[in-house]
Amino acid sequence: MHPVAVPAGRLRDLAQPSLTVDELLLRPWLTTDVAGIVDAYSDPAIQRWHTRTMTEDEALKWVTSWSEQWQAETGASWAIVQDGILLGRMGFNRIDLAGGLGEAAYWVLPAGRGRDVAPRALRAATAWLVGEVGLHRIELLHSTRNLASCRVALKAGYLLEGTKRQHWLFADGWHDVHLHARVNDDRDGAGGRR
Repeated sequence: MHPVAVPAGRLRDLAQPSLTVDELLLRPWLTTDVAGIVDAYSDPAIQRWHTRTMTEDEALKWVTSWSEQWQAETGASWAIVQDGILLGRMGFNRIDLAGGLGEAAYWVLPAGRGRDVAPRALRAATAWLVGEVGLHRIELLHSTRNLASCRVALKAGYLLEGTKRQHWLFADGWHDVHLHARVNDDRDGAGGRR
């Protein structure tokens, strides 16, 4: 029998917190965020790497599903806002409490770009998931052609571990993918021990 990293119920038993990072607020999604999600998926830079568009009905289903994923302990997703304006999404998919694992995913709207919104939000949410929930390892994958995501990962303390060849299919063909990760033993403040 394998040891369990985080007991079942640990995430579900916690109310999803709002996290403050400087002027940014990471908070649970609201139905009033639907228009901002639709805007995000109409942005060419987000479409490039997320390969889809979004209707209002789909966005509403996503907001509902993010709450359901929290309760199912399979995902955690926050809206990144400043002064009530949606700047982006910080999410963690494929959460596996027993294995102590998760996978980071995010996007940032044009109003938040060039201000280190993504790395600051990633660092804060990672610290919470490692420190409060007890996850041991969080991975972040991105196309090797997505240089901005590589910078985000590195700024947030996610070390580059390797390249997965032809891992994701995009509109222009198969892309190699960088695999970055944070583990509990990483000590630079993004979730590591002090």
